[in-house]
Amino acid sequence: MSTNQVKCKNCEKPFDDHFKFCPHCGQKVNDQLTLGVLFYNTINNYFSVDARIFKSFIPLMFKPGFLAKEFIKGKRSLYMHPAQMYLFVTIVFFALFSFTASNQRDMVNNELKKTLKSSRAIISDSIKANERIIIKRVKDSIENSSIRTALENNKKYTGMTDNQIDSIFSQDDLLKPKLDFGFNEKELDSLIEADASEKEIYKTMGLDENPGWFKAKLYSQVLKFYKARDGGNILKTFYDTLPIALFFLLPIFAFILKLLFFLKGRYSHHLVFSLYYFSYLFMVFSIILGINLIWDIPDFIDWLIVLSTNLYLFLALRNFYKQGWFLSFLKNGIVTFTFMSIVIPTAIVFIGFIAFLFY
Repeated sequence: MSTNQVKCKNCEKPFDDHFKFCPHCGQKVNDQLTLGVLFYNTINNYFSVDARIFKSFIPLMFKPGFLAKEFIKGKRSLYMHPAQMYLFVTIVFFALFSFTASNQRDMVNNELKKTLKSSRAIISDSIKANERIIIKRVKDSIENSSIRTALENNKKYTGMTDNQIDSIFSQDDLLKPKLDFGFNEKELDSLIEADASEKEIYKTMGLDENPGWFKAKLYSQVLKFYKARDGGNILKTFYDTLPIALFFLLPIFAFILKLLFFLKGRYSHHLVFSLYYFSYLFMVFSIILGINLIWDIPDFIDWLIVLSTNLYLFLALRNFYKQGWFLSFLKNGIVTFTFMSIVIPTAIVFIGFIAFLFY
């Protein structure tokens, strides 16, 4: 038998040339990169890790707290690792969610373009030219009063009847602006149409001469939004930020569990429980999204399924931490209230603000 030494192309360590696999890293010797080899390696590497998702699916969905308990006991090869499970399920969820997010973005953009028209443009489409001039004069001469009141007080000059005034305001109160930006929109529109400099535009908006980075960025985004009415893109940026935000929310959830179950293991134990529970949540949401993409099921069924996740959490806490029914129920309520009423709303506001600044 030959005792000549060859060097592994992968780890560059020597071994006998009669070996078919490197004894150090396991790579096959003389593995020519053909299309078949590339396809086989891809499938083999993927399923050698994630095929356990099928073995873990039933316990995850129907045995609350089971996978976390088994992992803590030391059974860490039989079922899918909690971090791998979480990563796999969230990828599936956000892949499905992207279809819904795209539709919502287009819908929001279309609605904003309809509702954020200036009142002056709407008036010109609603009434005759002479009535429009009169309304403009009345609006300029009366402060802190509605156009309707002004028209009613000046009926003898305009010749408008009550029915004519009602017809103007019967179209969803079109004369009232839907959004107050806090600056003179008419003047700003004129500057934009005249292609004025950004310095002049920002001055009209109320920006100081030497603002800091944050304030300048904020005004820049407000102007961008004012010009484009692209709230849907803000929503899309918000959705794109969610996966990153979840990496912070999940440890917070585990920290809340640590505070409530202080004597029930290390923080890492609570983190394992949280990873599996969030995996369950995203699995449920993925199933709901997948079904609704094919068949639009009634909303009340969707909500019943979503609400059932709290019952799952209660049973998971009971099975994993081995405390009484009442104590588990009480702590489940505290966890749910704290996370849903404080953590989630705070995170939504923060993520929404970040999405607006960087969309």
